[in-house]
Amino acid sequence: MAKKHSRKGRRNAKNRGTRRSSARVANVFVGFLTVGQTSGILGISPSTLRQWENVGLVAPVRSQGRFRLYSPEMLELLKRIKYLRDVKQLRVPGIKRVLDETGAPKAPIHSRKRQNIGEKLRNLRKHCGFGIAEAAGRAKISAGFLSAIELSQANPSVATLQRLAAIYSTTVLEFYDLPRKPSAVMKPEMRPLLRTEAGVAMELLATGTKMLQSMLFRVPPGSGSDGSYSHAGEEFIYMLQGTLEIWLDELECHVLHEGDSLWFESTRGHRWFNSGDREAALLWINTPPTF
Repeated sequence: MAKKHSRKGRRNAKNRGTRRSSARVANVFVGFLTVGQTSGILGISPSTLRQWENVGLVAPVRSQGRFRLYSPEMLELLKRIKYLRDVKQLRVPGIKRVLDETGAPKAPIHSRKRQNIGEKLRNLRKHCGFGIAEAAGRAKISAGFLSAIELSQANPSVATLQRLAAIYSTTVLEFYDLPRKPSAVMKPEMRPLLRTEAGVAMELLATGTKMLQSMLFRVPPGSGSDGSYSHAGEEFIYMLQGTLEIWLDELECHVLHEGDSLWFESTRGHRWFNSGDREAALLWINTPPTF
C-alpha cells in the first residue's frame, strides 16, 4: 500500500511541475495556446500539428524554452485546415491551393528561410555541361520533374537530392545557403534548413567542418527518403524521438526507436521511412561530409 501512495505522490508532483511549466509559458505569451491545448480543441494529435508545420501549412511561434505556441488567429486557420482535410478530403497540395484561393491567413514565415535550390541546381547542371534530359536520366527522374525542380515548382526528395549532387560531383551541402564565416556555436535560429515536399526537414548543426557533417533530421509520419542512395563514407544515427525504418542494400531492415543508434558504411544503398505515428527526430552524422 505504501508503494501505491508513493507512486501516486510522484504522479501528483509531476503534474504540478507540468502545470507550473505551462503557467510560465502562459505568463509570457498571454492568449497563446500550447500544443496540448490546441490539439485538444481541434480533436487531433500533437503529431498531426507537427506534420502540418513540417509541410508548411502553419508556423507556430516558439517560447524561449522552444515550446510551440498557437495564436487565436492560427487556431482559426487550423480549424479551416482540419475541415478541408476531414470534410473535403483534400491532401496537402489541395489544402494549400484552397487557402491561397480563399485568401486565408498565411502562416508566418519561419526565422530560418527555406532554401531555394532550383537556381543552384540549374547552375550546377549547366556548369557540368548537361542538358535537362541527360541530367534527369542520370538522376533516374523525368526531365519534366527536373525542369519543375529548377523552376522552383517542385521539391526533390532526399534520394533525388543526393543523386543530383552525385552527378554534379558535389554534395547536398552545396544546396544550402551557408554563412560566410563558420561558427563554433550554432543557435537553433541560425541553422541552415532544407525541406522536401514530403516535409522532411534537414538542419545543419555545424558549418565549416572538415571531417564530418552533422545534421538534425525531422521526418513526419509516412515520409522518408523516397528511394535508395549511396555515396562514400560512413554514417552514424542516434534516434532522439519516434521511429525510423532503415533498409541497407535491400537486405537488412533496422527499425530504430528513441535511444537507438546505428552505424553503417555509406557505400551501402540506404533508404528510410517513418513508419510510426509521430514525427521522428534524429541526429545524423556523415564522415567525411559526402552527403
